[in-house]
Amino acid sequence: MDKIRDFINNNRRFHRLLEILPGFVSWNLILFPFWGSFVFPIFVAYLVLVFDDWVGDAQKLPGYDQVHHVHMIVNVNEPLHILERSMEAIAHSDFPKARLIVVLAMEEREKEAPQKAETLIRKFSGKIGRIYFTLHPLLPGEVRGKSSNESYAARWIKKKLIDEEGLDIDFVTITTSDADSVMHPKYYSYLTWSFLSSPEPYRRIWQGAVCFYNNIWRVPLVSRVLNSINTIWQMAQLSRKDRIINYSTYSLSLRMVDEVGYWDTDVIPEDYRMFFKCFFEFGGKVEVEPIFLPINADAAESTTFWKTLTNQYLQQQRWAWGVSDDPLFIKWWLTSTHLPFWNRTIRVAKVLMDHFFWPVNWFIVTLGANLPIIFNPRFSQTVLGQMLPKISSFILTLCLFFLLIIIIVDSKSRPERPEGVRSYKIFLEYLGWPLLPVIGFFLGALPGIDAHTRLMLGKYLEYRVTEKV
Repeated sequence: MDKIRDFINNNRRFHRLLEILPGFVSWNLILFPFWGSFVFPIFVAYLVLVFDDWVGDAQKLPGYDQVHHVHMIVNVNEPLHILERSMEAIAHSDFPKARLIVVLAMEEREKEAPQKAETLIRKFSGKIGRIYFTLHPLLPGEVRGKSSNESYAARWIKKKLIDEEGLDIDFVTITTSDADSVMHPKYYSYLTWSFLSSPEPYRRIWQGAVCFYNNIWRVPLVSRVLNSINTIWQMAQLSRKDRIINYSTYSLSLRMVDEVGYWDTDVIPEDYRMFFKCFFEFGGKVEVEPIFLPINADAAESTTFWKTLTNQYLQQQRWAWGVSDDPLFIKWWLTSTHLPFWNRTIRVAKVLMDHFFWPVNWFIVTLGANLPIIFNPRFSQTVLGQMLPKISSFILTLCLFFLLIIIIVDSKSRPERPEGVRSYKIFLEYLGWPLLPVIGFFLGALPGIDAHTRLMLGKYLEYRVTEKV
């Protein structure tokens, strides 16, 4: 068994095989309707078918007066006004300000970082309990990006607050966020209540609904439609306790972060990696708890229409690059035989399905029903061949009802239309939804298969911060 485990963990060729696997599966599933129409037309056919007062409630719980929340804003080369907006939201929290601590996790390579941090500290002094900043030096063996920066800042936080000041690590949470995350004013009171009332607070990660609404009225129509879909998807995920995984902006106990050895420093993706690192380290007992409050974030934006779309593409590509973690998840699944088989299998399988099918869904749903008939006329004469387009069309027609629900939920959830934004934009919005298949291809499937193919060919991505305007 030790030899097998050593092979799985250390054999480079096996690791490369696992890196190739997502792209191999994606490309084969995308091309399957073409070659499968000749060989397995029936299988192709079935593939296609196939707000309370949380402060008041928290105050009643033992330990309330000991709880401190650290908010770590991970950033590099971010505009000052973006950071000000995020800190302003924290300053409006209804949780006692004296026990809110903000740490600006900055990079040493950003020369203006100290001056920017001092400006923010002066502006928000007295509005937030304490504000610190860290400057992450890129150390040997580290990969430039959010994960290594988080790890450096979190270790600094533990040394400062726990080792030097003597705060009780059992009552300190740490929230990691992107620079553009705007927290709901009740987020920390909700988190306090959930943390203190949880039976396993040191085996929990808390996730709010990331909504790409900060600048939704500024971005082009195409981008608004895509970010509306992304937002509703994030909201829907909160209701799925069996598959929800922390993403972008989330909270966990500093104790668990310390026990698991902090964020990894040799990778770009960090959120799913952190979940599975904790999940396998602590015997599959780690779960993500939803916080049913919005965390507003920026939709990808730039100074021109085409630059905005390019930014959106690169952001989707970076998100899809989470597939690069799949080889490690598979290895952990194979070697963690002490965990219950179905517990670890279901968790890993759902993530692999999401990653593997990211670039595939569009091709199957949009083209799959017609390709077997076009490329295999003999199959088109069968009963299933004649019924497939009709059944597929009927299912897609039913989906229009749910699309209507998405549009309504999105319109009710967005910030109010700012003054100066003309009402015709709302009318154009409804005209943009029929473009969803085109948007889905260029800003969904394409960056997804791009990321899969790069990983398959060993062309690794470097970390790139999404431009802010």
